[in-house]
Amino acid sequence: MKKTLFSTLLAVLALGAQAQMLKPAQVPAAARATFKAKFPLVKTNSWEKEGDKYEAGFKQNGITMSALITPAGELVETESDMSPAKLPAAVRAKLASDYKAYKVTEAAVLVSASGATTYEAEVSKGGKHQDVVFNADGTLAKK
Repeated sequence: MKKTLFSTLLAVLALGAQAQMLKPAQVPAAARATFKAKFPLVKTNSWEKEGDKYEAGFKQNGITMSALITPAGELVETESDMSPAKLPAAVRAKLASDYKAYKVTEAAVLVSASGATTYEAEVSKGGKHQDVVFNADGTLAKK
């Protein structure tokens, strides 16, 4: 997503905090090392502080992505932008039924460190945006 948000960021934003842009030298060495180990052929475009974690923004194979990493270097989650049209059919059906008054403006696939995959859709109505996260079967994972 253009704004590259993770589910943990949603909680932070709900509390009124905003992401803090960082220089690579401000990111713990363990987090930088994990990024380099997981994505050896990729250069980070940006680092942000997301709550108590660090988010690396980058492009891989032409796809805008981000990785959420703890200060100790544990990969928490990756996010990859996708076209809303490529969301699983069950997710698109749920959006069409439960969010029919909204426009889906962005979408992403989220993969946790454990391999669990969820899908995030940014929906907009009347200038207000919200992210909703679904399981592949269309059930709501979190708001």
